[in-house]
Amino acid sequence: MIIKFKKIKIEAIVPRYALSGDAGMDIFSAENYTLSPGERHGFSTGVASEIPEGFFILFAPKSGLALKDGIDVLAGVIDSGYRGEWIVILINFGDKQKEVKVGDKLAQGILQKVEPLEVREVEELSKSERGEGGFGSTGK
Repeated sequence: MIIKFKKIKIEAIVPRYALSGDAGMDIFSAENYTLSPGERHGFSTGVASEIPEGFFILFAPKSGLALKDGIDVLAGVIDSGYRGEWIVILINFGDKQKEVKVGDKLAQGILQKVEPLEVREVEELSKSERGEGGFGSTGK
């Protein structure tokens, strides 16, 4: 399978896998920005893509950024029909500013398959063992 990327900013780095067998490809910043504690920001990546129909990219956090700096990813799905710039929304849950420079890793992009389905409204749902239990209903 091939995912086509187009650089839309000269400083952009096309997403890539660091190691063979990795689940997520690294996504890089195309801007310099300092993310303050509690702040969220949409980072420019400088790339757009053409993802094959039937697939999408899901953004996921980098574990090193999460552990060391408290940086997490908010939202992030790139659908196969989207041709605009990839923007990665990060939030700083840490207690220090995080300086991000052009070329720094922001997140991972994980290719996911879309299963075709039909949405159907019904009057009743089938019974299950769990039922409507949620938010801790299965114990600690």
